[in-house]
Amino acid sequence: MAPTPEVAVAPGRWPLLGHTVPMLRDPLKLLSSLRSHGDVVRLDFGPMPVYLVTTPELAWRLLAVEAGKFDKGIVFDKMRPLFGDGLATSNGAFNQRQRRMMLPAFQRSRIELYAETTMTKIAVDLADSWKPGEVVEFDRRMQDLALTISGRTLFSTELGDDALAEIQRSIPIMLKYVMVRAFSPKFVERLPIPANREFDAAAARLRRVIGDAVLKAREKGGDQGDLLSMLLLAKDDETGETMTDRQVEDEVITILTTGAETTAVALAWFFHEIGQRPDVERRFHAEVDEVLDGGPARFEHLPRLVYTQRIINEVVRRTPPVILMRRAREDVELGGVRLPAGTEVAVSQHTLHRDPRWFPEPGRFDPDRWEPERAAEVPKGAFIPFGAGPRLCPGHQFAPTEIALVAATIGARWRLEPVPGVKVFPKIKATMQPNRLPMTVLPRTSG
Repeated sequence: MAPTPEVAVAPGRWPLLGHTVPMLRDPLKLLSSLRSHGDVVRLDFGPMPVYLVTTPELAWRLLAVEAGKFDKGIVFDKMRPLFGDGLATSNGAFNQRQRRMMLPAFQRSRIELYAETTMTKIAVDLADSWKPGEVVEFDRRMQDLALTISGRTLFSTELGDDALAEIQRSIPIMLKYVMVRAFSPKFVERLPIPANREFDAAAARLRRVIGDAVLKAREKGGDQGDLLSMLLLAKDDETGETMTDRQVEDEVITILTTGAETTAVALAWFFHEIGQRPDVERRFHAEVDEVLDGGPARFEHLPRLVYTQRIINEVVRRTPPVILMRRAREDVELGGVRLPAGTEVAVSQHTLHRDPRWFPEPGRFDPDRWEPERAAEVPKGAFIPFGAGPRLCPGHQFAPTEIALVAATIGARWRLEPVPGVKVFPKIKATMQPNRLPMTVLPRTSG
C-alpha cells in the first residue's frame, strides 16, 4: 500500500538532505509553517519521509485511540545507545510490562514523600544561598536544582553523591548534542567529530556510575524511600518477575535525562515570563503569600496554588518538547492518508500548542486562558506537553508538583528581575531551553 501521493511537502526541502538542515537550523520556524499546508504534511530527513499530523483530532488518534498500531519512531531508535530499553525507547509487550512495574513509583503517596523530603528542602537551600542584588545564571541554577532533585529522589543519600556529581556533569553534555544525533543521517553518528566523542564519553561515564549505584542498592535491599529501591523491588503482577540490573539502569537514565530537563526548562521560563509581566507576577506573589502564610511550600498547598498552576500550564504550552515520533506497525490511515507499515509519523506539540483556533493570540503569555471555562474549550490532543494515551509520560504528575513547589518556595522569598539588554530566546536541544537567562535576585516582603 503506497502513501497517498497528494500529501503536501513542507517548504524548505534541500536536495539530498531534505528538511534536515532547516530542522536543525530553526525547527520552530519549520514546524510553525506546517499547519497551513494540511492536516498531514510530509517532511524528508535525508531519503526518509516523515508524515506529521497537525490537528488535535489526528494527534489524539495517533497517540491514544490507535496507539497500538504504532511503535516509537526513528528518533527513539537513535537514542537507544543512551536509553537502552527504557520506557522512552522500548515497544510492545515489554514496554507495557515496564510501565506496569514503574507506575507505583510515581503514585500520589510516593510523590508526596518526595515533595516533603526532597523537593521543598532543595528549593529552600537554593533560595537561602542567594544574596540581594546578586545576578544569577538562572537557567543553569534551575538545571542544577532539577538534576539534584532527580538524583536525590532516585538515590538514597549514601548511594547518591558520586552518581549526582556525574549526573550534573554528563547529562548537560548529552542534551547539548541530542538534536544533532536525532535528526542527522545514520552515518553521521559514526564520524569522529567532537559532538560524537563528547556524547559517547558522557553516556559511558553515566552508565558506569548508574550501574555502580544499582549494584550497591541491590546489595542493600529494602525500600529506602527512593525511586531506585522501588524499581528494584517492583514485580510484574502477571509474571512475578523483577527487573534485571540492566533494565533498572535503562529506566534510571531515562528518568534523569527526560524528566529533569523538562522541569528545569519549565522553571526557567516560568520566572522569565512573569518577569516580563508585572501583573502576572503580582498575582503569583499574592497567591503564594496567602497560601504559604510565611512557611515553606508543602504538598498540601498544591490544590490552593490555582493561579500558579495556570502559569505552569501556559509555560509548558509555549515551551513544550518539539516533536514526538511514531512508526506504523501495520498499514494505517490518518486524515485520509494511507500509510504502509514502517512509515515514520510525527506530531509536534509546538505546532498544536500554537494553533490560534484553540489558543487565540498564541504568542501571548496568558495564564488566564487556563481558567476552567476557557480550558474546557480546548479539544483533546491540542494540549499534550507530556504526550497522551498509553505512553503518557509517567512523570506527568511528578513534574508539575516539583515545578509548583519550587516556584512557590522561590516566589515567597525573591523577585527575579530580567537583566536589561539581554535578549532571551529558545535554543532547541532536547527541549526549548533559554539561550541564556541571567536574572537579578531581589528580596520581597510577604503580604
